[in-house]
Amino acid sequence: MFSVSGRTAVVTGGSRGIGAMIARGLVAAGAEVIITSRRVEQCRATAHHINSEAEAFDSSGRCSYISADLSTSTGIEHLVNSVNDRHEHIDILVNNAGTTWGAPLEEYPLSGWNKVLNTNLVSPFGIIVGLLPLLRNGARPEHPARIINIGSVDGLVAPQWENYSYSASKAGLHMLTRHLAGRLARDSITVNAIAPGPFLTDMLSHIAADPARENELINTVPLGRYGQSDDIVGAVRFLASAAGAFVTAAVLPVDGGFSGATH
Repeated sequence: MFSVSGRTAVVTGGSRGIGAMIARGLVAAGAEVIITSRRVEQCRATAHHINSEAEAFDSSGRCSYISADLSTSTGIEHLVNSVNDRHEHIDILVNNAGTTWGAPLEEYPLSGWNKVLNTNLVSPFGIIVGLLPLLRNGARPEHPARIINIGSVDGLVAPQWENYSYSASKAGLHMLTRHLAGRLARDSITVNAIAPGPFLTDMLSHIAADPARENELINTVPLGRYGQSDDIVGAVRFLASAAGAFVTAAVLPVDGGFSGATH
């Protein structure tokens, strides 16, 4: 029920953090995965590492990469054209690439809004539209194609940190998910979002470096820990496999209870 073996997936922002966790988990389960990142060397290194692990565990999955700056229309076009050159269809699209910006309210620059919204909200829309023909090519009523947008608990619960554009962009991505789910159901494409809570990635490294702030953050999570790789991979596997074929327009919190707790 949870098999993704033989599926073709694109994971944006897949060279590090949650994206790399997702890519590694899909490849280990036998999928062919394309990861993207602005940094070609990091992309290459991550793909090599994932492939080495797959070979060690005798997995049929493989990882390749496309370097693209997805905060720009040129980068989105490059990604779409490159995927079209390699494949006649894709089964899974994971929109994970994202960025954040923090600053006091009175000092928060409009450039921060533009950068974050372009990367976190405008880019996923452009990628989805650009890759729709490939998603439709592989979609069947009994075997839908899958779009999985990586949102955030910050799009569900107003955060205490001053990352205004980030939380707004993720809330927008959740609504875009619901909107597109209704539109694309007729094409046998499901559209869902995952809203991760705290995962120890580069995005939280500044908090992890301060024991007091880290303790404050972990205390807001009822399960009392960071999310782990298996937590996010399990959610993606569910939504990408036969187990999740009747699920669409959902926003799934993977947050240790954070979004449901009283803060």
